[in-house]
Order: sequence, then structure tokens, then C-alpha cells
Amino acid sequence: MVMGLCLLVYSLAQRQLRHALAQAGEGIKNQVGKLTKRPTLRWVFQTFQSVHLVLVDGTKQITHLTPQRQKILRFLGAETMRYYQLC
Repeated sequence: MVMGLCLLVYSLAQRQLRHALAQAGEGIKNQVGKLTKRPTLRWVFQTFQSVHLVLVDGTKQITHLTPQRQKILRFLGAETMRYYQLC
């Protein structure tokens, strides 16, 4: 039952991302650097593996948040952007 719920959430998130990309008429780069309008959520998760929250002198900072990753976050919605401290 838990696995079914996880697959549902994964599927909905992937659908939301693809829908947002289609609405904007944009795409994101895939593993080989080509622009795609139908990325997999697995690939998106992999691109965020190197993003970290670092605490420096009591200040939280997000590291390795490239323009490409910020672009992806814009398509994932306001809550996701807030999580990564972009708004």
C-alpha cells in the first residue's frame, strides 16, 4: 500500500512538471544535454543530489543551486521554491 502511494505521488509530480513545461513552451536539459519537454522525475531528482543546505555562522545557505536547477524549481511550484529558499 505504501509503494502504491509513493508511485501515485511520483506520477503526479512528474505530470505536474511536464504540464508546467508544456504550458510555458519550454524544456529542460536531459542527461546528455539535449532539451526535453518530457523529463522523468527520476532524472530531476538526480540533478538535485548535489544541492545541500549548509549552516555557516548560524546562517542557512543552499549550495550548488545552478540556474538550470532554479529553472526546474520554478516549474515545480511555489512550495518547492520556498523549500529551496528562493522566495
